This record gives sequence, C-alpha cells and structure tokens, in this order.
Amino acid sequence: MISSDYVLELCNVFYTGQVEPSTCIQRVMGGIKTGVILKDVSLTVQSGEVLAVLGSKGSGKKALLDVISRRVQGPVRGQILLNNQPMSLSLFQQRCGYVSHKCDFIQGLSVQESLYYTPTKASGYTKKTKVKQVMADLALSQMANKCTENLTQSEYRRLMIGVQLIKDPIILLLDEPTWDLDPLNTYLVISILSNAAKKYGTTVILTMEKPRSDVFPFLERVLYLCLGDVVYMGGTRQMLEYFNAIGFPCPQLENPLMYYLCLSTVDRRSRERFVESNHQIAALVEKFKIEGNAYHKGTLNQHTLDHGTLIRHESKMPLMQGKPSSFYVGWILYTRLLVGTFSFRKAGLRQLFLRLFFVPLYFLLLWCFYNNIQNFQHTFITRNGLIFNVLATVSLLGIVNTILIYPMYRTRYYQESQEGMYGGTLFLITYNLVSIPFSFVSILGASAIVYPLVGSINNDPVQFILFALILWGCYVFTEQQTMAILMIVKDYLTAAILSIYVTSVCLALSSGILRSMKGLQDWLYYLTYATQIRYAAAFLSRQVFLNPDLHDALPFDAQRNCTNMNLIETSNLNGLTNTFCRYANGQSFLTERYARDNTDLIFSGILDSELNIGATFAFAAGMIIFNMFLYLLPLPAFVKAKFREE
Repeated sequence: MISSDYVLELCNVFYTGQVEPSTCIQRVMGGIKTGVILKDVSLTVQSGEVLAVLGSKGSGKKALLDVISRRVQGPVRGQILLNNQPMSLSLFQQRCGYVSHKCDFIQGLSVQESLYYTPTKASGYTKKTKVKQVMADLALSQMANKCTENLTQSEYRRLMIGVQLIKDPIILLLDEPTWDLDPLNTYLVISILSNAAKKYGTTVILTMEKPRSDVFPFLERVLYLCLGDVVYMGGTRQMLEYFNAIGFPCPQLENPLMYYLCLSTVDRRSRERFVESNHQIAALVEKFKIEGNAYHKGTLNQHTLDHGTLIRHESKMPLMQGKPSSFYVGWILYTRLLVGTFSFRKAGLRQLFLRLFFVPLYFLLLWCFYNNIQNFQHTFITRNGLIFNVLATVSLLGIVNTILIYPMYRTRYYQESQEGMYGGTLFLITYNLVSIPFSFVSILGASAIVYPLVGSINNDPVQFILFALILWGCYVFTEQQTMAILMIVKDYLTAAILSIYVTSVCLALSSGILRSMKGLQDWLYYLTYATQIRYAAAFLSRQVFLNPDLHDALPFDAQRNCTNMNLIETSNLNGLTNTFCRYANGQSFLTERYARDNTDLIFSGILDSELNIGATFAFAAGMIIFNMFLYLLPLPAFVKAKFREE
C-alpha cells in the first residue's frame, strides 16, 4: 500500500552538452563539439507508476536520466520538481536511486552480503528483514548465498536493482535494465519493477531501446524521444488513441511500442528516406506540442488540478531525511572489506593469499638462492644483490598486490560516491585499516625468512624488527603510490606499468646498489634525497655490511687468503690491481658505494640509522596523507568520463 504520494515534474527542460566523444587533441585545441541534447522536455509521473523512455541510440534517453539525477556537467534550463520542490543533487541522493547500465560488485561477497553491506540508514534486525524482503521481491531468495561473480546476467541485473531498492527510494531510475536479456528474463525484470512500484509506491523511470509487446501492460506511461525532441509523452493506453487521431493507427498484430518507436526514429538507409523521416518526425514533434497536452496530463489522478498544480498531501513524508553517520558508513565499509577478504569462496581465498602469503612465498624463493652465502670476498657483491632483491621484491609486490586487489574496491567506490553514500577519505581510511595490518603481518613473516642471511646480528630482536619495519615502509609506500595512480588511470595494466617504471628508476638511481652514489652527477645525487629508496637501502646496507662477520678482511676463497692488507693498499697506490682482495671489510665496501670523495669518511650522514628509519616512514605516512587529500578533491570531468559506464 502506498503510504505517501509523490509527483515528479519536468517542465520545459533543455540540456546542452557534448554531442560526440572528444579526443585529447580536441580537448587541447578547444574543439569539443556541444549541442542541445534535450529540447523542451516536459513530463509528469507519480508514485507507483512505471514510465518507459523509448528512443533509438542517441535520442537522449540516458541524458534525461542524468538530468533528473543531477549528474550532468553542462547547463540545464527548465524546472525539475519533486512535489513542487526543486530536485537538487542532495535531494536525489537521499531519496532516489539510479541503476546504471553497468555495476561492479565486490568479488567474494554473496547476494545477501552485497545487499546487507550497502550503506543505508537501516541497521541490525530491520536491515536484515529488509534484505530478505527485497530478495523475495526480486526472485533472488534461492541464490542468497551465491557469489556475485557466479550470477547469471538476469540475476546480476536484479541484484543491481536490489541494491537501490534496499534504500527505499521514492524515485528509481534505470538505464537499460533489460539490455541483452532474453525475452523471458526481460518480462521477469519488467514485471518485478512494476510490482515493486505498486508495492512500495516507487516511481520507476526506465529506458528501453527495443521494447517487447509483452511488457506493454506493465507500463503506465511512455515517453518517445528522437534527437532530444518529445514525440509523445503520456499514458501507454492513450498512446494508441493519440496516434490514431493524428493519422498513424497501429496495424493489427503489430507491437505498438516498437511500431511507434520506428515511427519516431530517423531512417538513415538512404538520403531520401533520411530527409523524409526527418520531416515526419519534425511534424510529429510539432503536432504533440499543439495537441498532446491533454494526453500528457491524462493519466494523473485526483491528486492533480487542472493545470498540473499539485495539491498538498497530509500523508506526505518529508523529502529530506538526512544521511547515515560517517562512523556507521565506515563500519559497514570496513566490515564489507573483512567479509570479502575472509570469504571461503574463490575470490576471497585469492585475496587472502595475496594479502598474507604472496610476499613470504617470494622471499622463500630468495632464501633458496642466498642461503649458502659464505664469508669470502664475493659475499660483498652477493649481499649487495640480496639487499637489492629484498627491496625490489617488497616494492614491486606492493604494486602487484594493489593492482590485483584494489581496482574492484576503487570501482565500487566511484559508483557509490556518485550516489552520495560516502567520500574518498572515508573509503581510503577503511581500506587502509584492512590493508595495512595485513601487509605488516605479511612483511613480518617474509622478513623472518631472509633475515638470518644478514649475518651474526640476527640474534638481536631489535635489529630484526627494524629490518622488517624498513621493508614494510617500502611496501606501504609503493602500495599507496599505486593507489594514487589508480585514482586517475582506469586501466590497471597502464597503472601498474607506470608505478613499476617510477619504482624501478628510484631503485636504479637512489639505492646506491646498482650504481654507486659517487658516480652520480650532482643534480641526480641531490634528487635522490626526494626518494624513499635512498634511505631504506642505506639503512639495510649499514645493517648488512657493518655486522661483525664482515669486520675483518675476508679471504678470496678457501685456498687464497687476504691477510696482509698493507701490501694490498701499497699495490693499489702504485696503480696495480689486486684481483683477489678488493674490499678490506664491510666499511670499505660502503665507502665505495656511498662516499662522494676521499674526505667523506663518515658518509655525510648517509648511513645514519635514525635518519634513515624516520625518513622511510615519513615517506610512507606522507603518501597515505597525500592520498587522503587526493581522494578528497573532486575529479575533473574528463577523468570522470573514463570511469563512466558505457
């Protein structure tokens, strides 16, 4: 039973926007083509009614939904009223719903979980009851525990509708809800929408490109658009009377919805037909402006007066009802992340493996290569390679894990943020509250595998914790760096390549591992101060090469010993090369890698442990804070267009 009556009115709406996709060159040169997409559109629809917006591709159907939902970027003229109140973005987000052509759910969640963990004002038992009711209304009860990625196309579309119905919208917009569905499922979806409209008093406005005759009884009102012009707007049954009166009766055994859609579509098969159909449609548009007003208002009931003026309803609920608290929404998002991660379904197990076991497994592979390190002269190069591989592993796996896990949450965030559910900062806080603890446990386990290779200092638990914390800081930094790139880059492969490229350059130039610091030009040397890898590599190098195992001169191998270092130094001073004993100890190796000149004996603070630890974590924390502000900023229109569903 309908508890309240709502009437949506569009009065003489014009919308000017981009009429064809712009290229990068067009954007730079200012050559974006714009035009009038909607021309003098008026409509009226009230509670419990289903309005079908019909038209061929490019007729302005989706633009009309975007105008009603206040999502368009271009100028809009005219009035959009809900019970005589202007439809604002805030009003639409609080009281209405929009089912877009495409929706991405979080993998690993079931149908019931996807509905329950949708942020709404309801909670607890009330929300559980509502979820069960919506699943029953949408014929989804039998697949309540079915994973979202295993749903059929029809089930997926119904779940998309359910996510909006769970919020009790008074107006529900749907963009092509029956696209690519077979006739039986098309009938099922439209009948479900009609029943929901009657049951909850919801105004349903949907677009269709190829309406079938069997959905005719479920449509109370219909709007025909052609290139933004209104060919007909009114009751579905009165449509036959109207077109018959103006000389276009529908032939028997024809689908009236499709017949009049063809009548209001430009025929492009030849120039003659194009001109003829254009003139015919222009005549139909003018005819409806003159004679269509009676049909436009014809199906409104006693709640309207003669000139479309709405009377006030005593049972009407207030339009603005407020939003759920940020704390409650954050808790829902956090719980949803945990449920998706700890799900015993395929997607959940994949997430859990990536978050917890992927890095330790790769470090186990490193251990297999480096576990036979012996204290001979070649150990300096070998340990240097160990440091490089450890840093490269945590940095690159931080990128890989982010690319494999984060995009589906990012996409869901963009879709839900359009509905005004929450902002980017709250999304990142909840995501980091799950991701960062998982990464710490993963890096701690991975560090325990390779740390014994560092040397005799591995008996010191403090040094082990510092070793793990440095690697964790690098992991978090590259993870946050990739998340920042994914904000504006839709394709995850492109984002991965860009992030890996930046990280690889930093590893090559700033670490002092592949190329010594003394070999860098001055501008490159000072540029390394702005990279995290410089400080992390310096800390690990000090920890590895200044341990007691490398304090004294090491032999070249088991047969050749290097004990007379004075002779070695004399030979080197005379220009001779000692091919057996290049490094007297770990400190001499560090001097070669980091000292800029002969007087730089203390490395100008490069190997200061406290500085390197602090800088490593400052970079990680700074990147987290930077992302908070980055996701707080509104996206430019051309970036939003990348994430807009096709």
